[in-house]
Amino acid sequence: MFDHLGFAVGDFAKSKAFYEKALVALGIGVVMQGDDFVGFGRDGRPQFWVGIGDAPTTRLHLAFAAKNRAAVQAFYQAALAAGGKDNGAPGLRPDYHPNYYGAFVIDPNGHNIEAVCHSPEA
Repeated sequence: MFDHLGFAVGDFAKSKAFYEKALVALGIGVVMQGDDFVGFGRDGRPQFWVGIGDAPTTRLHLAFAAKNRAAVQAFYQAALAAGGKDNGAPGLRPDYHPNYYGAFVIDPNGHNIEAVCHSPEA
């Protein structure tokens, strides 16, 4: 449904460093950058943008697709190591649907960042 999304952050350097470390487990990395923005994505296509500016006044919830449950777990560990705060350890969320496997962290800006896998693997 979405082509890309982006938002401004109060501490650009801290946010860029967080996402560089947290998203690598999902195969997402820096694709494009300038002095005041960075675009993350896969396969050379930037789809997630972070830039210098006034941070949103309300918190966002972003969910990144993971190829498998191991990638969800790796994202969670990498995000915590990068300074994120736990907001839900990796696990099934059967209230969403039987195969919904996700993990949640709070990023340096207070946003709820998730990695999710929908496959029925064990």
